Amino acid sequence: MKIEIPKIIVPIIKNGEIVKLNLNEELKNKKVIIFGVPGAFTPTCSEKHFPGFIKFFSSFKEKNIDDIYCLSVNDHFVMKAWLSTYNNNKNIIGIADGNADITKEFDLLVDKSANFMGKRSNRFAMIVENNIVLKIFIEKPGEFNVSSAEKILENL
Repeated sequence: MKIEIPKIIVPIIKNGEIVKLNLNEELKNKKVIIFGVPGAFTPTCSEKHFPGFIKFFSSFKEKNIDDIYCLSVNDHFVMKAWLSTYNNNKNIIGIADGNADITKEFDLLVDKSANFMGKRSNRFAMIVENNIVLKIFIEKPGEFNVSSAEKILENL
């Protein structure tokens, strides 16, 4: 079964600017990585997941990846502020899935209410080419193994 990127308009943060775009149109004719995190400013997301994609950005480019996107169920103000805390933040494009529309579409919405975080994205990474998901790597709750930058590079 082919999984396609949905035609959903979301705030996208590029070079510190917020624009509302149809994600399907944004990814047309591109080979990209989308990785999803439970939340901006959270420990594993901020200290391991996001920095890994910054660290290996040039390696992804060498593997013909056009762009890398980070998705979180946060509003665009939070995503913009979080992205601005990183050096080389212009290499990673933010997707502020504040209403969890994309996350729900991929059945990746998890309830983290027990941790006072509400509904969030499961931690994942996917390889997408021309709006078709080629591979998706979904973490088990509380883990950080299969969606790391290093693991995604191994699968390209």
